[in-house]
Amino acid sequence: MLYSLFQILQEMNVPGAGVFGYISFRAAMAAVASLIISLVFGKKIIAFLLKKQVGETVRDLGLEGQIEKQGTPTMGGLIIIAAIVIPTLLFARLDNIYIILLLVTTIWLGLIGFVDDYIKVFKKNKDGLAGRFKVVGQVGLGLVVGFTVYFHPDIKTRVEIPAEVVAQVDASLVTEITNDNGEITYLLDRKSPNTTIPFVKNNEFNYSSVLGWISDDLRNYTWIVYVLVVIFIITAVSNGANLTDGIDGLATGTSAIIMLTIGVFVYLSGNVMFADYLDIMYIPNIGELTVFVAAFIGACIGFLWYNAYPAQVFMGDTGSLAIGGIIATLAILVRKELLIPVLCGVFFIETISVMLQVGYFKYTKKKFGEGKRIFLMAPLHHHYQKKGLHESKIVSRFWIVGIMLAILTVVTLKLR
Repeated sequence: MLYSLFQILQEMNVPGAGVFGYISFRAAMAAVASLIISLVFGKKIIAFLLKKQVGETVRDLGLEGQIEKQGTPTMGGLIIIAAIVIPTLLFARLDNIYIILLLVTTIWLGLIGFVDDYIKVFKKNKDGLAGRFKVVGQVGLGLVVGFTVYFHPDIKTRVEIPAEVVAQVDASLVTEITNDNGEITYLLDRKSPNTTIPFVKNNEFNYSSVLGWISDDLRNYTWIVYVLVVIFIITAVSNGANLTDGIDGLATGTSAIIMLTIGVFVYLSGNVMFADYLDIMYIPNIGELTVFVAAFIGACIGFLWYNAYPAQVFMGDTGSLAIGGIIATLAILVRKELLIPVLCGVFFIETISVMLQVGYFKYTKKKFGEGKRIFLMAPLHHHYQKKGLHESKIVSRFWIVGIMLAILTVVTLKLR
């Protein structure tokens, strides 16, 4: 929005208007704006939720400090969504397909989470939106993201090609770059379902090879495999974030750490010089997502001001489903989805703990007539609460684990 305005001002030779052409400047402005929105307007939203008695209904699970949370305002994810969407609309290029996809993801899953919270709070139905409807919504978003990434002409990667090959390809797809020594590098734009394999030297993987080893004719159906993978990733990560949002500040802080790491990949992948130096996949126009990432981080930090122990507001499914979906979509767009088990390790462990707990309970009940449990309670953070650890200590330690995993993820840039 403001980018287009300042483009006009720059054409009119207005002094200082050109600064909006720099992604770094607009990202900084987006971060500041999201902080202001989440801190200032967040307080007003919390007061409004209290007035409307939009409070959390807490079931007594025997956890220390749990009953005291009764009545704490929920649906605070509205703060996060507003603090992401508004700065993005103001400072990002709205003709960028990556920005459009992330805005759609934010609003789409935010609405699903909002409906779930609304049913819990106003309809007094503690089960909220039926699980099948959540899954349908997540699958629907997966279809939109998957088809768009696979088929949209503006979503492509760029690879260096030898000079002798240039004459054999479409000239409109080739970009020439001349360095300070006068050497020319030829880059080819390609529409290919590639991703990055971590810890591998020649680290590109093409989804077409999944079917290609059976028959070359089956490569035409690669889009089916790709879309199914996207659906699985978005559903898994959004649900993982939802499960992690169980104690004050855990999901918010973990998401900020994850997003900061993804932001590094976004910026490097969108810069041809850095991509060439680090020998990573260059993705034209994806650098614009740095603005969105900055807004997301600012929103999480601002929300954490009120969500840290003891929480004045909970994000609810409105926030947790949205932030999980955003992280998944960003990882897919930057071609780092195979790094999700490492980067989103906290979400992954929380999800696995629930799956193991439920699966083992059903298995032992069927075999022995009495269900047994692996953990004292699932998800995993509740297990540690049952062991007597204070929730603020659990959150701090999970953050530390998240930071360690983030460092390991960044190290994959050169550790191959």
